[in-house]
Amino acid sequence: MKIILTGAAGFIGMHTTQKLLARGDEVLGVDSLNTYYDPALKQDRLAELQKASNFQFANLDLSDAAKTQAFFENFKPQRVIHLAAQPGVRYSLSHPQTCLQNNIMAFGNVLEACRQHAVEHLVFASSSSVYGSNTKMPYAPSDPVDHPLSLYAASKKANELMAHTYSHVYGMPVTGLRYFTVYGPWGRPDMAPWLFTRAILKGEPIKVFNHGQMTRDFTFVDDIAQGTVRALDCVATASDTFSKEQPLPDTSHAPYRIHNIGHQTPVPLMDFIHTLENALGVKAVLNYLPMQAGDVPNTSADMTSLQHVTGYQATTDIADGLAQWAHWYRETGHRYQAF
Repeated sequence: MKIILTGAAGFIGMHTTQKLLARGDEVLGVDSLNTYYDPALKQDRLAELQKASNFQFANLDLSDAAKTQAFFENFKPQRVIHLAAQPGVRYSLSHPQTCLQNNIMAFGNVLEACRQHAVEHLVFASSSSVYGSNTKMPYAPSDPVDHPLSLYAASKKANELMAHTYSHVYGMPVTGLRYFTVYGPWGRPDMAPWLFTRAILKGEPIKVFNHGQMTRDFTFVDDIAQGTVRALDCVATASDTFSKEQPLPDTSHAPYRIHNIGHQTPVPLMDFIHTLENALGVKAVLNYLPMQAGDVPNTSADMTSLQHVTGYQATTDIADGLAQWAHWYRETGHRYQAF
């Protein structure tokens, strides 16, 4: 197929693009290569993708509507994976305009371009952060998500609503994936695995928020990429059981679906740290701190709907995943600027 993938030089974007290229799809990768973290890391991810003859790249800010329309017109994609966004829960609180421009305006332009060019299926990145202050575990896609704790989470909830509108009004098949904590080679310098690893190897304290009383549904990036491709292949359809009297947020009378994508095995933060210590062969110095604004103590993914539709199942356990991460960081990751 001909596929546009936005955020191709990003962490999940790179790995997902590699899956598509390996099976023979023609991919137009789009990225703005912004400076939120070290641009050299994004350039090096891009260089890995450019080794494939069936990959093209466009350096583009998706908040520019005219340019977004133009590259859709030129490439004429059959399907689209939209992963580009301004990440960072805490960053969204200190840089709200950047979050709104890159997560709301840009997504609106992508939706409109998909409509005008009759894209067969749009898969877009949502986030486990939409569950906000929910305490019911595991999180299910059918749970209410009306109480976000950060502007980032609110922007992802807004994306889901925007996508449903386009699906309802225009019959456009759309699938949203709520990603749970992703880690692995070529990861992001602003996330805990990178921050912890860098500090441990330098003998510096690592920040352990909520005094270590946290769990996360850590998911290896190769599993995430595989699940994303499977979701793309399973075009969203209307639900036969959708009730307008008791509507649920993850299905619709329109061709619209929302799924969680994670590992389904939450890991206590202290277990994660000890497993990382073993992978690195170095003990961590721990600095226990209170919970950060916008954060949540626990996440856990109910993936029943994604498994039913695609057969997806994460297979990489935390010890194997962190061993692969630690090897990549020692060989390559240490070269990049700290966040």
